[in-house]
Amino acid sequence: MSERQTDRAVAAFAESRPRLEAVTSTFVELITGMLDEAGFNYLSVTGRTKSVGSFAAKAHRERDGRLVHPDPLSQITDQVGVRVITYVHSDVVAIAQLFTDSDQIAVLEDRDMGRDTARQGRFGYASRHLLLSLSGAGAAASYDPMRCVSVQLRTVLQHAWAEFEHEIRYKGTVPPEHAPDLDRRFTLAAGLLELADREFSVIRDTVSESMGGRAVSGDDDDPRISAQELATFLAGRYASAGWSRTEHYAWIGGLLLELGITSLDELSEVLRPVDSAWVTAQMGYRYAAGAVRRLDDDLLERFGERYVQLHGNADRRDALTTRLTRLWTTRKDTPLEPF
Repeated sequence: MSERQTDRAVAAFAESRPRLEAVTSTFVELITGMLDEAGFNYLSVTGRTKSVGSFAAKAHRERDGRLVHPDPLSQITDQVGVRVITYVHSDVVAIAQLFTDSDQIAVLEDRDMGRDTARQGRFGYASRHLLLSLSGAGAAASYDPMRCVSVQLRTVLQHAWAEFEHEIRYKGTVPPEHAPDLDRRFTLAAGLLELADREFSVIRDTVSESMGGRAVSGDDDDPRISAQELATFLAGRYASAGWSRTEHYAWIGGLLLELGITSLDELSEVLRPVDSAWVTAQMGYRYAAGAVRRLDDDLLERFGERYVQLHGNADRRDALTTRLTRLWTTRKDTPLEPF
């Protein structure tokens, strides 16, 4: 591609950018909804549409006298980007699996940069990079900027390292005489953060295991079971489940109130006939579903259509109906009696 052709590609990108901004918003909403529905505990989901200047710089980049991207409109695949920040590394793995199993999106590429770095015997940049495409009618196995998104999955510590390293190396000027020492310090910091990530995972697992037997008081002015009470109760009932976002415990507390359940004793009695292991098996999760999602499944099994029709479920009735059908078409006996 000539310089003039590259400039035309940049102009075409600039013209399409307003539509790409809409695509970015769509993917942020879609991915946030998927994580929330699955019950993951995450720090943030953010999106960005590549700037014209950044696209132009990448389109004109050369290596050994040749353009790195001779067809930039189809080869620069991060025109739409979403970044998901989690608290621990196990959630990075689980969310990547969620994308793989989804019928809403297809995974075109999946690269674990941390694993690539480790295979080279080094510490450094660690992030999971996936290229996702909307599935369904019209979906293609190749990159289409109007249907695809580049997703970065990383922990909050991996994010801190990557952002600081980028700030120093790409936005600052490192004197040549200091470069070896700074490389060594960045490597040391990456190793320490990898160790800290592992320790955070151990801390979370230890806290989760110890929460089940604790007594927690609620707010006497709120008729709902408190988020803290629910978190403690669910950690005991679903010991293998991951943590959910704090606001999700409060949200499902509202659904419980709609069902007339206002205490943990009542919740325990309602769930007593539910075989949680069977319910989870029917859902076919290949990741550790969050505690709130596990409770959501059990309540769906227990109350059936009544649960689907709750006011708090108005925006997800189709999804709940699909899950309920999955449960009830695989039962060997009759559904549970209504509460």
